[in-house]
Amino acid sequence: MRAPSPGFAAKQAVLLFSALLALAPTAFMIMTALKSDEEYALDKVGLPSRLVIENFRAVLADSPFLGWMVNSAVLVAGAVLLSTAVSCLAAYAIATMKFRGRDALFFASTTLMAVPPVVMIVPLFVLYTRLGLISTYSGAIIIYAGLITPFSVYLLTTFFRTVPRELFEAARIDGAGSLTILSQVVLPLSLPPLLTLMVVNSLFVWNDLLIAIIFLQDDAKRTLMAGISVFQGRYNNQVPLTMAGMVIASAPMFILYVLFQKHFIRGLMAGAMK
Repeated sequence: MRAPSPGFAAKQAVLLFSALLALAPTAFMIMTALKSDEEYALDKVGLPSRLVIENFRAVLADSPFLGWMVNSAVLVAGAVLLSTAVSCLAAYAIATMKFRGRDALFFASTTLMAVPPVVMIVPLFVLYTRLGLISTYSGAIIIYAGLITPFSVYLLTTFFRTVPRELFEAARIDGAGSLTILSQVVLPLSLPPLLTLMVVNSLFVWNDLLIAIIFLQDDAKRTLMAGISVFQGRYNNQVPLTMAGMVIASAPMFILYVLFQKHFIRGLMAGAMK
């Protein structure tokens, strides 16, 4: 068996160091959440001598964490479903149909990915105030769907263009229309990029703080990220309790990523090669 070359060993060492560096904050968060306040005061970076789960019980019992998570889940589900539906229709039209302005439409949609959301806050707030959409789920869902749709259209268009044209021709010979081809031919072949979009877009909506604070001002509709900012300020001196809340907030998206990990890399590579 040949020994690895120095270059290969150096690359592996860099990758290992990068992985450990990326995992260090998560490891610190979990270890701190499992410590008591006294143990954290004595040793902030060491392993816990015993596992303290009372911090998690206190978070769930003394704060509306579950309500915040439900609010975030409603926004994630609504925004991701709306964006995915619109993106599938738009990407299919751009990738398979010939019409005037198609390339300009795709360019404009792609360009929107470079626009930071903060520049749209003031006009959106003025518009939503006049329409009475402040502190409504529907208003926030529309904003989130609009923010994540450009990337979704770009990724799906890139993938749809790799689907063999023969499949479209065969479906049309059988009498299938555009919507039938999309739903019964294209989408079943697009499972990896679709799942990738759902994971990435869910992470964006779940972790967003700016839109949630400005457009969901009602305490009953406060999202998890907005709630955590209040929770952290209230328990600023109880770091293990705060870290327990962070672990609970991170758990749903971590589980989502683990469930769809098999398709995630395949989806990111979709459309890279024919």
